[in-house]
Amino acid sequence: MYRQSVPEGCSWSEHAAIIRESIPADLPQPQPDTIAPPSRMSSGLKLYYFAIRGLAEPIRMMLLDNKIAFEDITFQKDEEWFRIKPSFAFGQVPCLKEDGLEIPQSGAIIRHLARKFNLDGETEEDKVFADFFAEGIKDLHLKYTGMIYRAYETKDEFLATVYPVELEKVEKLLKKHANGEKFVLGNKLSYADYMLFEELDIALVLSPTSLDAFPVLKAYHTRFAQRDNLKAHLATRRIPINNNGKQ
Repeated sequence: MYRQSVPEGCSWSEHAAIIRESIPADLPQPQPDTIAPPSRMSSGLKLYYFAIRGLAEPIRMMLLDNKIAFEDITFQKDEEWFRIKPSFAFGQVPCLKEDGLEIPQSGAIIRHLARKFNLDGETEEDKVFADFFAEGIKDLHLKYTGMIYRAYETKDEFLATVYPVELEKVEKLLKKHANGEKFVLGNKLSYADYMLFEELDIALVLSPTSLDAFPVLKAYHTRFAQRDNLKAHLATRRIPINNNGKQ
């Protein structure tokens, strides 16, 4: 067991079987990263995940950016994971453990933390907007992982047909608040911002030109990447995006 930046996992049930079949034996192992010093009370937060960015990266970035103390616990080998798998609810990660409370499922984790640290919106309208915006990002991520794990040979088609349609929807929604020039909720930072930023970041890894047709999304990504508490993490993280080495 390893403590550092948390990796990705089979939080969504569709991923579980895919990931188990896709982990290569020679996947490079990450080295420890430094977690930002805490400035908020968050006793006993432990985040468990595979040694990839995957579903845990938005959670990790939200904690780091807001200086919330937590312990990143990653599994470096599939043998180790299968040994401890039965100890987790649903046998899945990411999983957050907090003072005896166990929270599986990436969506449940990030929303719990958002409520706890006032990152879910001020009004009911904002909370609802953040929720459906995040669900839309989740749907896009499922399309992305479906291609990555099961049809990587269709990457060019994905870039030509899926991203143009889906990113247009995302950009239109982002412009609903402050014309997309601040955060998903306008002036208020929320958990949805970390989900959006990570999805845009992996799109740029897939193709450096993937956001060229979407200036608002591209500017958002550039701006968010300069956040003081994220810059060091983004510059030094060494874990892959996905479990099969493709990205």
